[in-house]
Amino acid sequence: MTQVEQLQVVTAIHVAPGTRLPMRAVDAVQAEAGAGLLGDRYHGSRHRHVSVQSSTELAESAERLGAPVPDDRTRRNLTLSHGGVARKPGTRVRVGGALLEVVRPAPPCRLMDDHIGPGAARAMHDRGGSIFRVLESGRIAVGDPWEEIEPESGAHVAATATT
Repeated sequence: MTQVEQLQVVTAIHVAPGTRLPMRAVDAVQAEAGAGLLGDRYHGSRHRHVSVQSSTELAESAERLGAPVPDDRTRRNLTLSHGGVARKPGTRVRVGGALLEVVRPAPPCRLMDDHIGPGAARAMHDRGGSIFRVLESGRIAVGDPWEEIEPESGAHVAATATT
C-alpha cells in the first residue's frame, strides 16, 4: 500500500428483518458461515449472505441522479469508506472476524426508485456493489478494516495445470 492509499473501513451496517421492511443501522453484526448476517432478511439463504457498497460509488450515483443517495436506502448491508468493491467471483475479503467471498456483482435493487427517487436504480447501474457469501463466521463492526486477500501465489495455477 502506498502512502497515498488509505485502508478501506466499514462506515455503516444495515440489516432488515424481512423483505420490503426498512433497513436499520447497527454498530455491529454477527456473520455466520454458510448463512449470512444474523437479523437480516437473507440470513439462511444459499449464497446471498452479505451485500456491500462503497461511499465512492454512492457519490457517483448521486451525481448521476442529481440528488443524494443515502446508504441506508440502497438495501445494502455494508458500506465502505471509499474506493470500489471487489466484483470478481471468488475474490476473498477479511472484514472484522469474518471471511467473505464474492458471489457476483449486485445490480441495483428494484426498490431503489421507491426508496430514493425516480431514476435511482438507473443512476446506480454498475455501482451497486457486490454480493458475498460468508466463509468464516465472525463479528463485523463499524470501523473494521476491509482487506482483500491475495491468493497464494502459484497455488491456483499449479492446481489448474495438473487437471
